[in-house]
Amino acid sequence: MTIVGARPEFIQTAPVTQAIRKRHTEILVHTGQHYDDNMSAVFFADLGIPEPEYNLGIGGGTHAEQTGQMLISLEQVMQREQPDWVLVFGDTNSTVAGALAAAKIHIPVAHIEAGLRSYDRRMPEEINRVMTDHLSDVLFPPTRVAVENLKREGITRGVRLVGDVRVDVVLGMVDKARARRAALLAQTRLTDGQPFALATIHRASNTDDRDRLKAIVTAFNTLELPVVLPVHPRLKKMLGEFGFAFGGNVRAIEPVGFLDMVALLDACQIVITDSGGLQKEAYMFRRPCVTVRDTTEWVETVESGWNRLTEPADFAAAAAAALQPPPAEHPDHYGTLGVSDRIVDALEELLPVRATV
Repeated sequence: MTIVGARPEFIQTAPVTQAIRKRHTEILVHTGQHYDDNMSAVFFADLGIPEPEYNLGIGGGTHAEQTGQMLISLEQVMQREQPDWVLVFGDTNSTVAGALAAAKIHIPVAHIEAGLRSYDRRMPEEINRVMTDHLSDVLFPPTRVAVENLKREGITRGVRLVGDVRVDVVLGMVDKARARRAALLAQTRLTDGQPFALATIHRASNTDDRDRLKAIVTAFNTLELPVVLPVHPRLKKMLGEFGFAFGGNVRAIEPVGFLDMVALLDACQIVITDSGGLQKEAYMFRRPCVTVRDTTEWVETVESGWNRLTEPADFAAAAAAALQPPPAEHPDHYGTLGVSDRIVDALEELLPVRATV
């Protein structure tokens, strides 16, 4: 049983679902955490993800309300289906609810993208990923840094370093995505080959703090480079509440699907984001990144010089540095194609061991 609910999980589950269904029966459960078509349905269509066997329709509400409702519904589905494994991804409310529901009724849990740490407990994602790692029977960290993070917390059993599943989906979609570039650039009033920054801002720590969001908007408006900004629903809501507006150099567009995002990433000069996944995708595409946070789970991108953490007050300097020629070295942090098949291999190998305990 695979549990998904939000954009990062849709992206990661696509190649894993394909690998599982070559050999086994999979039950796909969508919690409904991201329910808007631009944040959910378009990803299923772009990535060829099968229709979920269950769509729980649980979206909105506080963290406690959402997670609590998911726990109740997921436990009912698990008891009905009795899966051999429950797979969860990343660090959303759907992730921790799926892991906790399964662990409580003694169904083995596999956590894909385990071991990430920002060491910032103000982020709800940090709470979710720590809890999920400690509930899981098998953990698939994407990098050696993530393996070391788990080791420091005493988690060594069931840890398998197989690489990052985004390698399978991101690099496998480039040619298909490039066919969409011309239409996207026309939508953003850019010409092919014109330099631009691709930006996303969605974390509550940036959007819900009036002063912080004002500084981000000002920084975008004064950037000399055009900025293409797919507007997350949370950002749109808070811009309206605070009465902020972007200037003419910011090409604000509706949220885009995965293929369109890959096309924009392939065409841009730099990336500006507070998203964990986009930092990593920028690295895979060799695009310098400016991360509007003071911590990151992807510390290897910072240590290798391809990613810069910045506060809004230092935004201009960080963007200027990102526009300089990138580092000559680009270490292979995330592995090679075939990650999803290696995950299924490990689940097949580990299940008999776990079942006899």
